[in-house]
Amino acid sequence: MELRSLKYFQAVYELGSLSAAARACFISQPSITSAIQQLESTLNISLFVRHARGVLPTPAADKLYPLAKEMSDNAKSISHLFSDGPKAVPLRLGIMRSLGAQRMSFLLKNISEKINNLEITLVEPEEPCDARVVLAQSVASNESFVPIWQDNYQLAVPQHWSIAKKSMIEISDLEGIPFISRAPCDALNKLTDVMGNASIRFQPRANIKTIEYAWQLVCAGIGAALLPDWQEIIDAEGLALIPIKNIDLIKHIGLAFKTNKEEQPLIVALKGICATTNTKRPSINI
Repeated sequence: MELRSLKYFQAVYELGSLSAAARACFISQPSITSAIQQLESTLNISLFVRHARGVLPTPAADKLYPLAKEMSDNAKSISHLFSDGPKAVPLRLGIMRSLGAQRMSFLLKNISEKINNLEITLVEPEEPCDARVVLAQSVASNESFVPIWQDNYQLAVPQHWSIAKKSMIEISDLEGIPFISRAPCDALNKLTDVMGNASIRFQPRANIKTIEYAWQLVCAGIGAALLPDWQEIIDAEGLALIPIKNIDLIKHIGLAFKTNKEEQPLIVALKGICATTNTKRPSINI
């Protein structure tokens, strides 16, 4: 009987799910399943009963759990006693620009809390890295993708403009409006194409590269800008964020990683964290 198998059993027992235990232990779900099966075979007992939302412990599992936990705690105590300190888990994470500091901080906080002794190095997404947070269209053919966020781009206008009172922007409303132009931006390229087809001239008032500067310029009354529906932009004083009628201006952002590495413990953990992050919205405290 291996101590590792008892550790995996303990995780399944406490979390009530094979997949959750796999994420917590930074291994693949088949490895968890195999360890439980080996333990059941060794002890000649059944430990869990599967159901739609996970697993339920059997009476035999209830008996085994306190013993397994005691052995696991003793093993940790021995390890700490003769260890100079925990070994760092290095992670090189590629980060695209214009992600939004608030939600990116929320994601990094989640990762740091759920992967013990993590040492994160943030790099450009084109640099060598373990995983990347990028647009869906930037994912390479040898990469897999876990979606995290969906950005809906809308027209941000100074709050004192008369157009700010509208609930929906028509393309014709853009005639004569000065714009904060941001490049590169696929959504803005799509909008300017639609405006051109409607014979409406795009009139740039300022040219910048970052979303953060764009929304500050809108608040200052310099012009309108096409911006994503980040919570901090929605809550910003001095601007109104309004959808544009009949134009699909959506971008999908997520975690990209080499497909041949998706069973590595670190990647398994990251996938699980990102899969739960995309259902959550960070609390706003600005």
